[in-house]
Amino acid sequence: MQPTRRALLAAPLALAWPAAQPQTEAPRAEPLRLAMIEGLSGPFANAGEAVFRNLLWAVERINAQGGVRLPGGARPLALLRFDSKGNTEEALSLLKSALDQRVGFILQGNSSATAAALVDALDKHNAREPQRRALFLNYSAVDPALTNERCSFWHFRFDAHADMRLAALTDALRDDLGVSRLYLFGQDYSFGQQVARKARQILAAKRPDISIVGDELHPLGRVKDFLPYASKIKASGAQAVLTGNWGNDLTLLVRALREVGSEARLYTFYGNALGAPAAIGEAGVGRVLAVAEWHPNLGGAASDAFYAAFKQRFPEPKDDYVHVRMQALVEMLVRAIEAAGSPEAATVARALAGARLDSRWLGGLHSAQMRAADHQLQQPLVVSVMEKLGSPGVRHDVEGSGFGFRTLRRFDAVAAAQPHSCQMSRAD
Repeated sequence: MQPTRRALLAAPLALAWPAAQPQTEAPRAEPLRLAMIEGLSGPFANAGEAVFRNLLWAVERINAQGGVRLPGGARPLALLRFDSKGNTEEALSLLKSALDQRVGFILQGNSSATAAALVDALDKHNAREPQRRALFLNYSAVDPALTNERCSFWHFRFDAHADMRLAALTDALRDDLGVSRLYLFGQDYSFGQQVARKARQILAAKRPDISIVGDELHPLGRVKDFLPYASKIKASGAQAVLTGNWGNDLTLLVRALREVGSEARLYTFYGNALGAPAAIGEAGVGRVLAVAEWHPNLGGAASDAFYAAFKQRFPEPKDDYVHVRMQALVEMLVRAIEAAGSPEAATVARALAGARLDSRWLGGLHSAQMRAADHQLQQPLVVSVMEKLGSPGVRHDVEGSGFGFRTLRRFDAVAAAQPHSCQMSRAD
């Protein structure tokens, strides 16, 4: 017999993260389907597959606990893969395919431009066909517009948006008095453009003495050789680079900076995963910073149990990419469906708006709340810095690289919060 969720909450911490293996007694009812629309091939395939592992692990845990409890009986979750190849038009076509299959929950995140297109398309679909509406659950598309001027009743974001991340990162930069020359570098699409604009604004207030010696955007996912960019950064005399780059665009950038001998510190959104630490190696010790809602060396029994359970499920170093926000997404969605008593999109949206993530659902690890006004999750943030494995505060490395991250600054959810301009139209 499967343990009840109440029993799991009351169990010792070791039982809060049960091994997520296929269950012989899993619910046999029609599954509730989640469609992940993501680039699973192409230049950012590694990022897409990493997200899939996180979501799969969360789905397996829910099913191991008996599935989603509804008045008509428990129903399992099923995670469907839709490969957009990193292309927005393909993602829109896949959205139509998922909706035609009556999938009620759409998951995406690895492109704010794609996310914006999906939000617009889903708004139109839900207005046109109210009998088969769906929700869009966003785990990493961080353009602030998505929960500000482009907010939607049908869209919920579980990642801190770019301005929230940038505010935390620039607090660390403000205190880095060794930096007086900064290079802004990013991907040329809505997210990268927003980071560059907002960084100038924030730094003018926090560190007006810093000179911006470069401000450059490059094509998203199309640059194979970053050496010319790295050479320009080194020639500028920049003592630090601030970048929102992610995936291979970040890995190739840091590798090129190492090759040209740049000693600039890297203030990054995503420099703690997907090959970046290994690419820069020893040169990154004490010089590469990242910001996230969690990292493996955060410390504490709950964090250690969470990470150990993920490593048990995915033991290969190449698969070492885990984020709390993707677990929070699935946990909060399930509770909202149960609270609504139905998987109908509008009913679930009302239950999810304003909902809290109880830390017990994640073994005591993380608390958060979905702000009802703009559907932006409010959660803590952590700025960390790269160090050698075994250094104080670094018990775990990243992807077997020999380098991990040490907590530099922590921000609670109130400190990480940002104002919003969302004027949301609520569904009937």
